[in-house]
Amino acid sequence: MGLFDRITRVVRANINDLVNKAEDPEKILDQSILDMQEDLVQLRQAVASSIASQKRTQTQYTQAESQANQWEARAKLALQKGDENLAREALTRKKSYAETAATLKASVDQQTAQVETIKRNLTALETKIAEARTKKDMLKARITAAKAQEQLNNTIGSLNTSSSIGTFERMEEKVLQMEARAGAAAELSAGSGLEQEFLKLEAGGGVDDDLAALKAQMSLGSGATGSLPAAGQTSSTTTNAAIDPELEELRSQLNKM
Repeated sequence: MGLFDRITRVVRANINDLVNKAEDPEKILDQSILDMQEDLVQLRQAVASSIASQKRTQTQYTQAESQANQWEARAKLALQKGDENLAREALTRKKSYAETAATLKASVDQQTAQVETIKRNLTALETKIAEARTKKDMLKARITAAKAQEQLNNTIGSLNTSSSIGTFERMEEKVLQMEARAGAAAELSAGSGLEQEFLKLEAGGGVDDDLAALKAQMSLGSGATGSLPAAGQTSSTTTNAAIDPELEELRSQLNKM
């Protein structure tokens, strides 16, 4: 490949790229309809011109055929009058007009066929234009929808949703961790309080046991003293007098607990 061919290809590629970028689908659709309408106008003019030409040729053919028939009638009249030379001259004229009529007849037939073809093309073009107008409206609606979708996609693409979602998920995880720590603290607090209650019960039970034992001991002591002889009562009274201050002190201590 020569240098000139390569340069030509590059230039054509760049021009095509510029044209593609410059094309506005909606404007191109409108221009296409206008072009077809211009073609329709030209085609209608062509139909009108062909029909006018056909009519002129038809008129000429009719006149030539009429002249041929007229000269034929004159030739017969000359023969009837016995003038063969005049009849021959009339037949010569008749032949000339007949040949002209035949040529014109062929032209009329050809023009008639052309007019019919142009009429069919005209009808087809009118149908295509009607379809193009309907399709143009539909394509414009699709173009509008496509532009809206493209703009929406660009807007969505410009949003940094992944970062926001990541931050939201991290905050959610932190909330879960805080709830877990709060629940653990509540369990520990409940366990500590329960243990303290049991410790109190255990401590209270020990004092009660000691008090019961002390009461039993005192009851036993009182019973033994009562069984002694009367002479020993002085000793029992002395013993009770010594125990009472200690018992009062013990009661005082118990009440302070």
